[in-house]
Amino acid sequence: MTTYTITLQNCAFFARHGVHDEEEFLGQRFFVDAELDVVAGEALESDSIDDTVNYGIAFTVIEQIVTGKRRYLIEALALDIAKGLCQRFPQVRRAKITVRKPNAPVPGVLDFVQVSVEHFA
Repeated sequence: MTTYTITLQNCAFFARHGVHDEEEFLGQRFFVDAELDVVAGEALESDSIDDTVNYGIAFTVIEQIVTGKRRYLIEALALDIAKGLCQRFPQVRRAKITVRKPNAPVPGVLDFVQVSVEHFA
């Protein structure tokens, strides 16, 4: 069996996730990385986009989830993205999703808070 990995790196979206009311009211940018382990099937031999994970569609799946309903935890957001990608693309066997929140409400200076979730289909 042949597998390969598709990575979408630093996808940016404006959304309103977080525990605090200000986060819902103001919103902010979130950044998502998706690392997808894919069972090749016929995709590499056929050289057909219909046989693989179309990363344009994968981006749209991520976007719909991130910009959809509010989540309090970026951990929950990452898991929803992983499950959504595995559901949309049955050839994905593992989805590792990383969500970065640059403007996390913490009492100090930092570049971002980041959470990674791995989901196995």
